[in-house]
Amino acid sequence: MELQIQDLVTSIRKEGIDAANSEAESILAEAKKKAEAIISDARAEAKRTQEASEKEISILRESAIVSADQAKRDAMLAFKSEVQSAFEKILSAKVQKSLDGVALGKLIRAAVNGEDVSAYKAEVAEVSDALKAELAEEIKAGLTICPTKAVKAGFRLSAKDGSGYFDCSDDEIMQMLMPHFRNLDL
Repeated sequence: MELQIQDLVTSIRKEGIDAANSEAESILAEAKKKAEAIISDARAEAKRTQEASEKEISILRESAIVSADQAKRDAMLAFKSEVQSAFEKILSAKVQKSLDGVALGKLIRAAVNGEDVSAYKAEVAEVSDALKAELAEEIKAGLTICPTKAVKAGFRLSAKDGSGYFDCSDDEIMQMLMPHFRNLDL
């Protein structure tokens, strides 16, 4: 009987150990499944984060390129504007210097050529002796020459009856010439 009890105890022990081993294997398998799911989710999340970061970096890179191009364009436009402004000042000074009494007289004579000069008035910055000498014949024929503050250099020829005028002041001459220089590619 002792042998039977021994066999029974051994059998119970073996069944308990087998049941415990089976349960342990089941728990271990379940834990491995959960661990693999956690690892898989973590890898997927890491991949999503990496893709989002790469996309953001790409957007920032494109934005930086666009900003750099815009800054370059703005700098070129500012440079061109500064050059044009300097050129306008130089051109204005040259036009004013070129419009002395003799040159001014020749321009006024050319403007009234073939016209009844007594119907016109020439407004100038200053009525100089050189201008009077150059336009002596036209003045005798009735052309009126008078100084005005509205004209710094050059002249403004107007009909005495107020029907029209021809502006050949330094500012107008410069405005006529500038379109030929504004479209220069720098």
